[in-house]
Amino acid sequence: MNKGRLEAFSDGVLAIIITIMVLELKVPQSSEWIELKRLIPVFVSYLLSFLFIGIYWGNHHHLLHSVKQISSGMILANLNLLFWLSLVPFVTGWMGENHFAPNTVAVYGVILWAAGMAFFILQKTVERNSHDIEALREAFATLNRKGIASQVGYMCSIPLAFINPLISWIIFIVLSIVWLIPDKNIEKALKGEHKP
Repeated sequence: MNKGRLEAFSDGVLAIIITIMVLELKVPQSSEWIELKRLIPVFVSYLLSFLFIGIYWGNHHHLLHSVKQISSGMILANLNLLFWLSLVPFVTGWMGENHFAPNTVAVYGVILWAAGMAFFILQKTVERNSHDIEALREAFATLNRKGIASQVGYMCSIPLAFINPLISWIIFIVLSIVWLIPDKNIEKALKGEHKP
């Protein structure tokens, strides 16, 4: 399998995930403003999840830049990531419809933790199949540090949801900001490799 096919499949799955999430935003039955107010929790959940899916899409794209060839392990690791991300619409809708009840926020944290672990596994698989240059190893080390910090954050958000769901939400927002701009060090390392 070539890299383009893996990217195209992943892009398609992520596009479907976003489409499913937006379908959870039900059109109000009347034109009264109060009807929109009732949708605020669902919309806020959608907004955060849309951001997370977008972040995964961008970072997935940057990660695959470093791949020399696709391995069967990489295909399985990629499917693992897509599986956990495919559960995001369910937990997004559940959390929004139940106005961020502690157990829904905790399960949302579990799914984000599992998706983060899956991305970490994919990254490690990609590292084994990437170009062997020092600058690329440094870029992966930076991603590893961000990944470990994120996993700790997600793990903390799960029990904290039962104390105060807002604390978990703050953790989710902070971690999304950390990952919002994809790390360009992989691309820079690869461009440096091709310089005369």
